Amino acid sequence: MLARRILAAALGAAAPAGAQLGGATPAQAAPRVLYYDASRAAEFVAVVHQGAQNWNNRVTNVRLEPVPAGQRANITVYVDNGWPRAYTQSLGNGYWYMGRQAVNQGYHPPRIAAHEFGHLLGLPDRRTGLCADLMSGSSAAISCTNAFPNAQEASRVNSNFATLQTVPLQTTGPRAYEWVTAGA
Repeated sequence: MLARRILAAALGAAAPAGAQLGGATPAQAAPRVLYYDASRAAEFVAVVHQGAQNWNNRVTNVRLEPVPAGQRANITVYVDNGWPRAYTQSLGNGYWYMGRQAVNQGYHPPRIAAHEFGHLLGLPDRRTGLCADLMSGSSAAISCTNAFPNAQEASRVNSNFATLQTVPLQTTGPRAYEWVTAGA
């Protein structure tokens, strides 16, 4: 019995880092990093960073980070006077608009930002009307200030990025998602 423990300890010490022995589980892979460019988000730059951080606090397989100098962004954020909307080009790649119209009508800007990031992370709109569902978007009441993905939404994003080794840059045309008013 002691000989087995010594042998197992010796084999474990000799195994390369990250190698799997017996029933041990492999180390958690590093999350995929998606770079976003908020430089065109005008007065909403801080809100964009908050929306990204809300996702980073809830998921483990992907991280949203501001684009470093000299690096190409996977996601670009713009602002205009229309409704918020996202255009996905592939999983993790595309652009979205922080639309002032929704903000002016009273929708919570951090919720809008996190919701639009959700599209780039592979989530569709779900018009449930529930404030607890980030991807319900504007179907939830204007008074809704929940800007965090729920457990199901976070799990779906983790699943989306579980097997990707890299997140390729755009290769196809965009797919659009709009923040639509309730009842529209």
